[in-house]
Amino acid sequence: MKRIAIVGGGISGLSAAYTIEKKRQSGTPVQYVLFESSPRLGGVLVTDRVDGCLVEAGPDSFLTEKPWAADLCSKIGLGDQLIGSNDSERKTYILAKGKLVEMPDGLMFMVPTKIMPTVLSPLFSLRTKIRMAAEWFHPRRNAPEDETVAQMVKRHYGSEMVELLADPLLCGIYGGDASQLSVRAVLPRFADMESKHGSLGRGILKARKKMGAAANVPAKPVFTSLKAGMRQIIDALVARLDADALNTSTLVQAVIREHDGWTVSAGYQSDRFDAVIIATPAHAAAALLQGADENLSRDLAGIQYSSSVTVTLGYDEKVRRSLPPGFGFLVPRSEGRRMLAVTFVHNKFPHRAPDNRALVRCFLGGARDEQIIQMSGEEILQIVRDELRQIVAIHTEPLFARVYKWKSAMAQYSVGHLERVQRIESRRQNLPGLALAGNGYTGIGVPDCIRSGAEAAGKILAEMGMWSSA
Repeated sequence: MKRIAIVGGGISGLSAAYTIEKKRQSGTPVQYVLFESSPRLGGVLVTDRVDGCLVEAGPDSFLTEKPWAADLCSKIGLGDQLIGSNDSERKTYILAKGKLVEMPDGLMFMVPTKIMPTVLSPLFSLRTKIRMAAEWFHPRRNAPEDETVAQMVKRHYGSEMVELLADPLLCGIYGGDASQLSVRAVLPRFADMESKHGSLGRGILKARKKMGAAANVPAKPVFTSLKAGMRQIIDALVARLDADALNTSTLVQAVIREHDGWTVSAGYQSDRFDAVIIATPAHAAAALLQGADENLSRDLAGIQYSSSVTVTLGYDEKVRRSLPPGFGFLVPRSEGRRMLAVTFVHNKFPHRAPDNRALVRCFLGGARDEQIIQMSGEEILQIVRDELRQIVAIHTEPLFARVYKWKSAMAQYSVGHLERVQRIESRRQNLPGLALAGNGYTGIGVPDCIRSGAEAAGKILAEMGMWSSA
């Protein structure tokens, strides 16, 4: 009987456990033990119910185009629980000079694909609009080295596009800084388009043309969630795992490589395993593996993380009517606010709030504002209420408010990240029975983490001769 330790009980670790559990149930002679330092499983996937509203403490959805989360939901009996975002209501604003300005139609991430909406938009200056037109003639470029997202966007569209779109978008997704994040790691499709087509606008339109055969197929929603919240995934996964194999409030202090396996020390006990999957943030993995491979540990420690804060407020029907239509707004750094983005949850998804409630979700922190994680919930709430009053004129007291802090939760894929990950993988291969999973390597979203955990389990089972794609 082979034994596998899983360190970390977030979605990546649970995905790894589920992959092994399916093999165990099919008769494969394998066992697993999962260790989670906190009192509950699921990491940042936390859903609360308050005053008839569904409040997400962490991610509220996942990108539909990444299939791994929806596929897992189907396997664990949640296929009929998946819901799409209300894309007919999808409208996003940018806070510009203190006022909300609608993002023009046809913007794909930050790339204009429709001329007239962009030309007529008051969001951009004449100079930037001229740059957008000239971008269609941008020459192809095969960059020998990695660069930041800001460098690429500035080269194509100018610095205003970095300030108004690239930076706020990346703050919202990665909690990061466009002047630090790697374009090859964060926007690999854009790097590929630039090398093949030169113009990002032409590259996106050509990609759309290739998909023309599917033009009659109804468009899928951009975001997918679950009727009862993202926590449904965790609850359904845990229900399908061996309860005796799940250990919460159990901090792993050491992972030691032995000649024929691994020793995992947690609390006052040590146990021997044939393999170990470390599904923690990279800095925690670095500490655990320092004795096994100092160079591997150093590269893992080099992956930086940012912290984030989410604040959700519930308001009455009067506030709901007063808010603009759409999904919410982004806040460029030049506006001098602490908030990075705001989502009007009652518009984004069904089943999130009664018709007589407004549900407003605010994001703070990120790579440029780590200090906010040290503030009290009351101080953060005051900041949010002051800024909402100034931006969207909400003067009334919220019916309820919830503040959630996530310290060092969002991996930052800085320039050179892909090379770092290659080095990590090379060093890992020199340590039989070791696999790594989590958001620190090849994707930070929920689907990426699910894929990461499943692939880590697959690698270990393959090493043991217990894996097949059947």
